[in-house]
Amino acid sequence: MRRAATHARWAVGAVAAVLAAGGCAGGARGVGGPDGIISSSWGDPQNPIEPANTNEVQGGKVLDMLFRGLKRYDPETGEARDMLAERIETTDSRNFTITLRPGWSFSNGEPVTARSFTDAWNYGAHIDNKQANAPFFSDIAGYEDVHPASGPARAKTMRGLVVKDDRTFTVALRDTFSTWPETLGYQAFVPLPRVFFTDHDAWLTRPVGNGPYTVESYTRGSNMKLRRWDGYPGGDKPRNGGVDLVVYTDNNSAYTDLISGHLDLLDDVPAQQLRNVKGDLGDRYINQPALIIQTLVFPLYRPEWNRPGMEKVRRGLSMAIDREEITRQIYQGTRTPAKDWTSPALTRDGGYQEVCGDACRYDPAAARRLIEEGGGLPGGRLTLTSNVDTGSHRAWMDAVCNSVNNALRGTVCTVNPIGTFADFRNQQTQARLTGPFRSGWQADYPLIQNFLEPLYHSGGSSNYGKFRDKDFDGLVDKANRETDQPRAVQDFQATQRVLAARMPAIPLWYQNGSAGYSERLYDVTLNQFSVPVYDRIKVR
Repeated sequence: MRRAATHARWAVGAVAAVLAAGGCAGGARGVGGPDGIISSSWGDPQNPIEPANTNEVQGGKVLDMLFRGLKRYDPETGEARDMLAERIETTDSRNFTITLRPGWSFSNGEPVTARSFTDAWNYGAHIDNKQANAPFFSDIAGYEDVHPASGPARAKTMRGLVVKDDRTFTVALRDTFSTWPETLGYQAFVPLPRVFFTDHDAWLTRPVGNGPYTVESYTRGSNMKLRRWDGYPGGDKPRNGGVDLVVYTDNNSAYTDLISGHLDLLDDVPAQQLRNVKGDLGDRYINQPALIIQTLVFPLYRPEWNRPGMEKVRRGLSMAIDREEITRQIYQGTRTPAKDWTSPALTRDGGYQEVCGDACRYDPAAARRLIEEGGGLPGGRLTLTSNVDTGSHRAWMDAVCNSVNNALRGTVCTVNPIGTFADFRNQQTQARLTGPFRSGWQADYPLIQNFLEPLYHSGGSSNYGKFRDKDFDGLVDKANRETDQPRAVQDFQATQRVLAARMPAIPLWYQNGSAGYSERLYDVTLNQFSVPVYDRIKVR
């Protein structure tokens, strides 16, 4: 989910300004030990930093430092461990009683109570607040009243949330959902302080959370400075003094700054540098499997891409992409050709299965035949869209187009580059794109369900192509109700056979987490989502 000469010059200038102001190269950079400040590359988030309105990687990095929720995913194993939750109890996988640990507060001194959670969840769910993550609350009874399919809200709060006392609240779901507690490590479910509601504009300027870091300053489009909160009560206290997140519009510039000593941490090594990175950084280069998949999503909200027979065209285009060649030539072992719509890095519940079959194999003859049988490309052309400021996306988009053009024996595919991640996300979420577009999915939590329901279920929070299929929806709903984990996984696997037949999105490749860091740092690790575990990083 991320993003040259003009952009590169701007990025270097912006970094120079930040460093001159003392963020990294000034006083803080000369400090080592537990008070040392880390400078890390960043991309401008799409929206202001709000837990229920942030469903992309860049904003998510910040939320992971500012907040702690009921659960937290272990950075090493991915297990959903209790954090603020002392207990989550149920006898029927539908009605839950949640008891909070004592002693937690927000960084402004306000205690974290049961109401901190229920108010945050009701705000996130309510249709008037236009929160991108609202569908994550759709399992709670009463969601349909605060977020109806049409018309205004019929209630202010969800009836399924009831506060019992300061440390206890109950949750009633609309149906059984055996793994619901394991979703509660996702950032949409974190608590919020009263100031979020009483002075929302001020909170957005300088967010207040209950996590290990606080916001010292935030300049949209430039940088955010986070500092260790010494009053943080959790066991994962930061081992550094803070993190300066610096916005780059070209990660090649970030790589140059890392090599030259002007940046400490880069968590997305550009494709152009993958041949050099081991020689440049040695053991300060990290390359590990992650819960990330790259796809091309079809805009099924447009009639020309959703007419009868187009499933053959979509399948044919998938077979026109030489994944093996692209990942070998561009990505140097940091990507693996996709064979399903999830990730082989799933470890908690498993579920990975090579269900895409022939549709994910390069077969130019079959691609041409299927596209012809399906009525041909709309207008005889194909335009692929992505941001190009981070993630080396222009390189692979060009390679995909070259592959399609070679397979179809003509110049039919072109790339529509969008300069910034935020602009791309706005066009994507507002259904303004007219052809297939990039969708990089970094899991919210390590369950197979998270790779499928948010992206392809009707009304899913990240179903930007507007795919709808009753069989798919029914299988997802059945899997969520299933209390036997292996049977639930089988139902989720069956949903992928629907995707293979309909091809609402083309699986491209699974993405490793890759990062590089300076000699100032040690104990640098990435979690399963490829995000640096900032609180564990130490400064020499």
